[in-house]
This record gives sequence, C-alpha cells and structure tokens, in this order.
Amino acid sequence: MKEGKNVETRRDFLKKLFTGAASVAAVTTFPSLSLAKTKYYYPPDYWYGMLYDSTKCIGCKSCVVACKKANNLPPELDEYRIYDEATDLTASTKTIIKVYRSEKGDVSSFVKRQCMHCVDPACVSACPVSAMNKDEKTGIVYWRGDRCIGCRYCMIACPFEVPKFEWGKAFPKIVKCDLCLSSYLPKNGITACADVCPAGAIIFGYRNELLEEAKTRIKRNPDKYLPHVYGEKEGGGTGVLYLTSKAVSFRNLGFPAIPDESPAAYSESIHHGIYRTLAPPFLTVGALYFLLKRNNKE
Repeated sequence: MKEGKNVETRRDFLKKLFTGAASVAAVTTFPSLSLAKTKYYYPPDYWYGMLYDSTKCIGCKSCVVACKKANNLPPELDEYRIYDEATDLTASTKTIIKVYRSEKGDVSSFVKRQCMHCVDPACVSACPVSAMNKDEKTGIVYWRGDRCIGCRYCMIACPFEVPKFEWGKAFPKIVKCDLCLSSYLPKNGITACADVCPAGAIIFGYRNELLEEAKTRIKRNPDKYLPHVYGEKEGGGTGVLYLTSKAVSFRNLGFPAIPDESPAAYSESIHHGIYRTLAPPFLTVGALYFLLKRNNKE
C-alpha cells in the first residue's frame, strides 16, 4: 500500500503510543515527596513553632479568649448564655485549655490543645486537592477554602484529631489553628495566645530555638520536668512542643503515643500506589483514543 504524507504507519502509531505510556509511567512512579522519609526530619531554622510548659499554666484561659477575638470566632454559650463552655476543639474553638490528673489522681495539670503544625503533616498529605498546605516560609499548616471539596480526609488523617468541620452551616469550612497566620501574626509578630499569657506558659518563636529552650529547662530542673519534649520526634516532629512535670505523663495529658515516623509517609505511599496502578492504563487508553480520533478525522 502506498503511503500518503498524512497517513501514519502502524510503526509510527505504536512508537508514539508506547513513548507516551513510558512518559506517564515515569511521572506516576516518581518517589514520594514526603519530608519524613526517615524517622525524624530536621526542619529549617526559620520555621515557626510554639512551646507550651504545662508546669507554668494557671488555667486562666486568656489564650482561648484571645484566640477567639483575633480570629472572630463565636463563643459556645451555656444554657444561660453567659459563659463560653467549650470543652474541646470545635469549629468555633481553635485552642482550648483542659485539665488532667496523674495516674494516682493526686496531681492535676492543665494542657493547651491546638493544631500541632506537624513537620510533615498527615492532613496535607491526605488532602487530594491541596486545600491543606504547609507554608514553606513559616512551617505553618493552613487551610485554603478556595480549593477544599469537603472530603474531610484531613480530619481522618490527623493523629491528633485537630481539624473540625462546620456541620451546621450551608457552606462549611474546615477550622483549625493556623498560628494566627491569617489574623494576629502579620501585624504583631506573635500569636494572640502567646501574647496574652500572663504566666509565660506559652512561648512563640522559631522551632529550633524553642526545642533548645525546652531541653535547657529539663537539664536545669531534672527533678521538676519529665525528661522528654513531646513533639520533638513524635509523628516526624511537630511545630508545637510540650513540657510536663514528672508527676503527670504525656499519656495522662491525653497525648497519643505515636511512632517517630510521620503518618504522611503511609498516606503518600497509598496515594502513589494508587496512581502507579491506575494512572498509566487510563492515560494510555486516553492517548489511544486521541490518536484514533485524529486518524479518523484525517
């Protein structure tokens, strides 16, 4: 058969098809971008963080009030509508002060809870549309409403159960602490909660410096502190670090015992496995359809 200049030979067709398939396979088998490929990742020195010392907290909840004021969050009122009765993180409460007792029940301790701003966040890894992001300049984990599709994978992925959903609204949002990135921080250079704490229990700054400060306090007061900084390595490391007394363990403060490896490593391996398995066949069929359609047109 004589070939015209607009007629593709079978050899040319197969060459283009398999070249396209190889390109797709190369892209979809690209290794995971998770930061914590090893058990613990050392973040940049310029990433922000927070150190909370439970031995200094007096439970005044000034931080809770300041957070709500800075982020325009409504109070969760009691039946008499005179007092904010929030007892846990909700869509209206980004930070909360809780009180726990030791195993013997003879010692009480306050603890502040908010987003942990993980070094390698599972919520960011699980989000299929990049609505959850980690700011590379500050290390702050934040949510983008213009991208969110409401799948709530971030809520399931978070090992600390932090992100909350506005169930009662027609156009709901995912609510979590962003270290005042969208409110107080740009104007004041500090988070609202750290700015108002009267006891110095909350310190805002660079994570690497806060980690050194925490270790220094433990070294200087070995009889006072539990010799462990929670968040240094848990889950690949977190931006919010904690100190507690020897009398009340982190387990007693409600913190989960999680491995040093980031949960993001698991979620990304699942995602990449799905893409490696499904993407090449679908894209190859798509390339085949495109070439057949073009040939028919010609």
